[in-house]
Amino acid sequence: MTKQLIRPYGDRRDDGVIQISFTLPVPLSEKAKEAAQVFCTKMGFTDVKVAAAERASDNYTFFIAYVHTAVAIDYAEIDVPELVIKKLGYTELNKLIEEKIARKVVVFGACTGTDTHTVGIDAILNMKGFAGDYGLERYPWFEAFNLGSQVPNAELIRRAKEKSADAILVSQVVTQRDVHKDNARAFIEEAKKAGVHQKMTLLLGGPRVDHKLALELGFDAGFGPGTRPSDVANFVVHQVLQRMGKEDRGTHWEGEPQ
Repeated sequence: MTKQLIRPYGDRRDDGVIQISFTLPVPLSEKAKEAAQVFCTKMGFTDVKVAAAERASDNYTFFIAYVHTAVAIDYAEIDVPELVIKKLGYTELNKLIEEKIARKVVVFGACTGTDTHTVGIDAILNMKGFAGDYGLERYPWFEAFNLGSQVPNAELIRRAKEKSADAILVSQVVTQRDVHKDNARAFIEEAKKAGVHQKMTLLLGGPRVDHKLALELGFDAGFGPGTRPSDVANFVVHQVLQRMGKEDRGTHWEGEPQ
C-alpha cells in the first residue's frame, strides 16, 4: 500500500502548526504565560507562541497557544469503522417502512444513569429534531418514546421490552472520569440479563461517543456530535429489515456503519 504521510496544516501544507488550549492552576500573570510556554516546550513542541491567556477563575488561567510539531502519520494505515452519511430522505424512508416492514418502527431513548442532560436525545427523538432535520417523533412510521433524563438502565430496558421495541437509544452527555463508558457497560450488562442484547438494536450517542467506541462497549452503533435524526432513523430501519430477513446481514446500504 502506498504511504500517505500527512501533517497538520496551519499557514501552508505540511507546516506542522497546530492550535492547542489548556488550563494551568496558577493566577494570570507574566510568570503564568512563561509557564505555559515552558509546558508546551516540554511536551515536545517547538516554535511556541502563547496567543491568549485569560483568567478562568481564582488561581486558574486558560491558554491558547500555536505550536509546531514534526510528527507525521501515514493516513493509509488508518482503519476505523465509520458512519456513511448518504441515506434515504424523510419521505422515501417512510415509504420504505410502509412497504417492507408494514408496521411502525418502535424506538425508546433516554439519558441513563445520573446524566441529566437531554439535549442529545431530544434532538434525535423530538418532533422538531435538529438543524432542520425532523426528529423520529415526526415520522409517521416511527413510534418514538423519549423517557428523559436520569433513567435507570434497567428501567429503560424494561419499558422497551414491554413494547417489543426495535431499538434503544442511550444518550450520555456527562463524560467526566469516563462515567459515560462505565454507564454504557452497565447498560449492556443489563441488556444481556434481560435477553435483549443482539435482539434489539442498541445505539449509543453523545459528545464523546463515536462508532468505534460504541462497538467496543457492545452496542450496534455509535453516534457522536453532528448526528442528525435521519442518520439514526436510516440505521434503525435497515437493522429492522435485516432482523426480518428482508436484507442480507452484512450487506452495505446507505447510512450503514462500515
